[in-house]
Parts: sequence; structure tokens; C-alpha cells
Amino acid sequence: MTAALAASWSATMRYARAAADHFRGTLEDRCPGLLPERMAPVFLAALGRLAGGGDDPAGRAALLAVLGPAYRRYGLLPHRQTVEAALTATVARHAPWSPELAAAWAEAARRASAEVTRAAARARDGGAWWPAEVVDHDRAADGVAILTVRPWGRLPLRPGQAVPVCTERWPGRWRWYSPANAPRPDGTVEFHVRAVAAVSRALVHAVRPGDRLWLGPPHDNGLSLDPASRADLLLVAGGTGLAPLRALVEQVAEAPAGRRVTMVVGSRTLDDLYDSISLDKLQCAHDWLTLVPAFSHDPLAEPGERGDALTVALDHRRPGQEVYLCGPPLMVAGSRLRLLAAGVPAERIHLPELKEGHPVNACGIEGHPSHARRCGAAEVSPGR
Repeated sequence: MTAALAASWSATMRYARAAADHFRGTLEDRCPGLLPERMAPVFLAALGRLAGGGDDPAGRAALLAVLGPAYRRYGLLPHRQTVEAALTATVARHAPWSPELAAAWAEAARRASAEVTRAAARARDGGAWWPAEVVDHDRAADGVAILTVRPWGRLPLRPGQAVPVCTERWPGRWRWYSPANAPRPDGTVEFHVRAVAAVSRALVHAVRPGDRLWLGPPHDNGLSLDPASRADLLLVAGGTGLAPLRALVEQVAEAPAGRRVTMVVGSRTLDDLYDSISLDKLQCAHDWLTLVPAFSHDPLAEPGERGDALTVALDHRRPGQEVYLCGPPLMVAGSRLRLLAAGVPAERIHLPELKEGHPVNACGIEGHPSHARRCGAAEVSPGR
């Protein structure tokens, strides 16, 4: 996002409610009934953020993951120029304006429209986003929170997928998080979040029960189980990368089919193992599940539990296992080479993926490599 675009968009978002009303009013004048009133604030915040260019690749993918389905659902594709003009007019109404800025926003809106058109072509039919109420917020460890949310309508979720999430405290900023549970009868979804950047800090430190979040459509992230396979599993979790792998354990629990699962959970010390109670319950309930902690900086750890998560996991690997790994970007980046060097066939390695319009490393930490040291991955390197 250029400085001028950033400043004008920031000025517009100071009047978010009025800006959304103006945006929808402009659309109504030209194309009545095009966008429901209740959707205008979420839609405008996402579209403006995308047009301004103020996100990393994963953030832009999250924006496109909600805007593409929105354009399909509300029939906006034939009216792209109308939407572009309404966005530019809304910024002009609420920010200092000039001919140069007008031209910059018109071009930015056209680029965003082209991106969304491509995303809409890839999107499946269905909802663009679901409002969700936070029903429980647990500060599980220093800088880590476990949020349980109830969507207003069942989310079409499969274990291992990632979901775009937005908080009203940061409108327009969508971030990927992988739920920690298989679908539940009550429809609730559990997220594990580490406070790193703006959105995750808000989810950890500011959001409370009763607050509202927005959830986008779930996307595959390279971590879903193959329905045709009954192979044993080796799951390797670093920090809040535990979330999607715990969801896989819950999925297996519904139909074990003779599978055995080994889950290695990495953290710096015992105190940093934030979800230990839930993990203990899982292990007590299922004799096919073996849980192994991996402590990278705990001098009191047992010899078989010392080291980063992948090092410990390789000591527990057995032939024929499917290996699923999720954790901080540094941990994920170095893991494929290490697994291949250890003799794991490439087709049995499952890592968070980055594809066009899809999430990457959606493990509740907003993708910051510098925070790998907090997640039991401090000593991971490609050559080790």
C-alpha cells in the first residue's frame, strides 16, 4: 500500500459505519438491491484493504477467499465497474482528495476488481462469510489464547482446513487460522492463537466472550487426511501448529479403523505446552494414540523428549506412516528436506501449502518466521 493510499484508507476507516452507508448508498443509486445492507461494512472493509495493497501474500489470499465468493453470491461480477466507482467515491467522501489520489484509487480499484474476478472463478458456491460469537476465551499460556466461537449457521468445515478470520476490532484484516477440532454437534469451532501481529494480538488480548468475529469459507491447506488411506500417522506440531493436527486426531477418533497415531508436540519448556489438559484427555481416551512432548529448551526433560519437534519425531518414525507437520514458517520451511533425507517418501509428507488463493501455514501465528523460537522449532534448519 503506497503512503497516499494507506493514509486515505486509514482516514476512511475512521468513519467505518458512515463509509459503509455511503458505499452501499452509492451502489443502491446505480444498482438497487445489489448488496444487502448488513453485508456492506464487511464487504467495504475487505475490498478497500485489498485495493490498497496493504497485506502480505497470505493476507491477500484471505481477502480474496472471502471476496471471491461474495461477488458470486451477490451477483457483483457484471457490476464490477459500479463497485469500483462506489469504492473510489467513498474514499473521496471521507479522506483528503486530489486528482492524483483519485487516479491512484481508480487504478487500485481496477486491479482489485481483476483479482477478485479470478478468485470468483475459483470459488465454490456458498457463503462468503459467517458472523460468529465468541463463547469462550481461555488464556492458555503467555501470549496464547484458545477461542471457542459459535457461527451463526453451520460452517462447512473438514479437519485440517484453514479458515479466514476477521475481528471487528480490525475491520478488513482477514487472517488464516486452522480450527483445532473436527465438526461438533453444536457447531462450535476452536481456534488456537499466538499473539504476534495486530489481528492475533487483538484475538489474544482484547477479544472477550460475547464479541463477534467473521469467518470465511474453509479452504484446504495440505493437511487433510486422504479418505482412501488407512495408514498410521506421525503428526508433528510446533506451537499453535498443534491446532489442525489435533483436529485430525479427533477425526480419526470417529472411525479409528485400526490406525495408530503418534503425535509429537513441540514447545520450549513444559510451561509452554499450552494445551496439555486436552492432550491428556485424548491420550487417556484412545489407546491407539501416543503423545510425545518435545522440549527444545527444558533441561529437566527426559532424554527422549529433548530437541525440536521434528528431531524427536524422527526418532519415533515407523515405516509406512503418513507424516503431517504444522508449525512456524521456519520449522515448515526446513522440514521437507529433513524428512526426505530421513527416508520418508515425498508422497507421504503433508505440510501447509501456499497456492494461489489459498492459505499457507495457517497455524494461529500470522506467519511470522521470527517467532519460530517460541514454538519448539528453535533449532530447526534445512541441513540438520
